[in-house]
Amino acid sequence: MVQLKEECGVFGIFNNKDAAALTALGLHALQHRGQEACGIVTCDGKNFYAERRLGLVGDNFTKGKILKKLPGSNAIGHNRYSTAGNNLIKNVQPFFADLYSGGISIAHNGNLCNAKHLRRELVKNGSIFQTTSDTETIVQLIAKSKRKKIIDKIIEALFKIQGGYALTILTDNKLIGIRDPFGIRPLVIGKLNKSFVLASETCALDIIGAKFVREVENGEIVILTEKEIESIKPFPKIKERPCIFEYIYFSRPDSIIKNTSVYEYRKRLGAELANETNIEADLIIPVPDSGVPAAIGYSERLQKNVELGIIRNHYVGRTFIEPTQQIRSLGVKLKHNVNKPLIKNKSLVLIDDSLVRGTTSVKIIEMLYDSGAKEVHLRIASPPIKFPDYYGVDTPNKNELLASKYDLENMRKFVNATTLKFLSIEGLYKSMGYEKRSKSYPQFTDHCFTGEYPIRPADANDENLFKNELSLMSSKS
Repeated sequence: MVQLKEECGVFGIFNNKDAAALTALGLHALQHRGQEACGIVTCDGKNFYAERRLGLVGDNFTKGKILKKLPGSNAIGHNRYSTAGNNLIKNVQPFFADLYSGGISIAHNGNLCNAKHLRRELVKNGSIFQTTSDTETIVQLIAKSKRKKIIDKIIEALFKIQGGYALTILTDNKLIGIRDPFGIRPLVIGKLNKSFVLASETCALDIIGAKFVREVENGEIVILTEKEIESIKPFPKIKERPCIFEYIYFSRPDSIIKNTSVYEYRKRLGAELANETNIEADLIIPVPDSGVPAAIGYSERLQKNVELGIIRNHYVGRTFIEPTQQIRSLGVKLKHNVNKPLIKNKSLVLIDDSLVRGTTSVKIIEMLYDSGAKEVHLRIASPPIKFPDYYGVDTPNKNELLASKYDLENMRKFVNATTLKFLSIEGLYKSMGYEKRSKSYPQFTDHCFTGEYPIRPADANDENLFKNELSLMSSKS
């Protein structure tokens, strides 16, 4: 039901003869983070090799002849969803540049808040851009730096960018991982025998048999070579504020964050939802697959069974042709179908992880009523999304978000539910293991619910949108 768009996924491995193949496997595990395009860049210690494609990993990097074009024991890869830049082959990452100090390749998960401003200044000073991606801004800043060492060039560039980002950077003799000062976007370190690995999530380590070492800390640069992990922390030290949507929606349920599976976090969200919004009904049913863990937690808290009242078709591609309005109107049935004998003449608690525009909710609830449901009580395992994101989550504009336009009752009428309830912000934080949300410094980046942005998006137009502005990049430690 959720209409949030995926972020990107990054992967890197150093010192492994099967670097390209292992990177393809890692990207396959991260496919949920971006389905528009994928790319791999390898290095043999001297030369760089790149293969970038539109579409899914499995459609592009499973054939041996493609992987044979990617020699070398070091590699980085990227799955793309275009939060910035059009869906064109020129925008597919990783990017490569041949600098005076040597070759460099970059893959980026996130979004820069000041990319447009930086791009204008760079073009004014003679830079020539080949793409519309904000990631190329980072490449240009590194190239423009007068510092001698590549790591110093990178650090200088980092102090000019703002936003949420996780970067993997490959040079001819290093694999570098970087996380933004707030730690908004995720990045973890793993090890496979003598090879170090970087990935957006631990599920990418699991697929290649790598052991989890630790998370890259907020504001940290890690330099991975054959023998060691070097850590550099160039930013002023602040508390981390990871993106709350990694827990609610984006990360794969089997990934581990802070020693706990994402699946367990989502069950806790459902349990807190039951504490706050319990109602008598015949059946508890999730919207698959996004609402399943929350529905299980909801049902366990109430000691009631959860049932599959809606069946999802997993074999629907993102590029399904919809030639006519009549066929287009049936689009929701391509992915979801009602288990009619189960829900007929029943009152239902319908559970999902989030509610964005509400248009898909309207169609699903209509399908349930058409199949004989008596009542549909919609329960959302997160607070109302009232504000857009600027850090790598492609949320709609503020005027498209249902909760920014309507109060609770009018949202209920819009989706045509019998009742509608959301998890409170307090319940959200309890589910994450906190007694309450810190008003002075929230534990998560939760601006989509609260409007409190940790970093002001300089490229955004609405100057009245931002309640909190922190300028981290103005001074170096």
